Amino acid sequence: MREIIFDTETTGLDFRDDRVIELGCIELVNRFPTGRTFHHYINPQGRPIHAEAQAVHGISAADLMGKPTFSDIADEFLAFIDGAKLVAHNATFDIAFLNVEFGRLGHPVVDPGLVVDTLALARRKHPMGPNSLDALCRRYGIDNARRTKHGALLDSELLAEVYIELIGGKQAALILDSATAPAGGRRNVDDIDISIGARPIALPSRVTDAERTAHASMVGTLGEKALWLRVTPEASSAA
Repeated sequence: MREIIFDTETTGLDFRDDRVIELGCIELVNRFPTGRTFHHYINPQGRPIHAEAQAVHGISAADLMGKPTFSDIADEFLAFIDGAKLVAHNATFDIAFLNVEFGRLGHPVVDPGLVVDTLALARRKHPMGPNSLDALCRRYGIDNARRTKHGALLDSELLAEVYIELIGGKQAALILDSATAPAGGRRNVDDIDISIGARPIALPSRVTDAERTAHASMVGTLGEKALWLRVTPEASSAA
């Protein structure tokens, strides 16, 4: 299973007028980072950066001089995410911006069925919050000391760790060495065929006849509607 953890930074908060100025992605396969990343700073083509937004991500107009436009990197980005699920924190925000950018270029919008919102996952798992990325890093013991400013690639790296914790991925994606594993590689536990046969000789019961009789007698005193009468044949016959 291939997933892309991604994040954007923008000139402001209004997806209809503001522009994407940074895009960062981390590739996961079977919930493990592959080392493949996608990252670009993007020229907003004259759109000013709001002071409030710059205070968050620290990207200035001067930083974006000479950087590619979204149209310059769109095909590369689409190739990178092709066939993968897209995972983002507060994904509605990021997807809205991407869809407007794609719309300007005549590309189809992102299929919402391919999008996973880790903020929604966190709110279900931790309804009392807080569920910001920084708060989730603290909750799961993930080192976010480098995050003095928001940054699309760094935030994607942190979110990849948070996402794996949110879905229990460290356990779900556990892999084991096996004599049947492919040469030079390891095999996912879900792919290992484990069959358990019947014992050749049944284990003796640890309940004695006297204990079984005493239990049936006790259940018989509980009345005709006792739950035990539906699940223990011995009790039913004793009653």
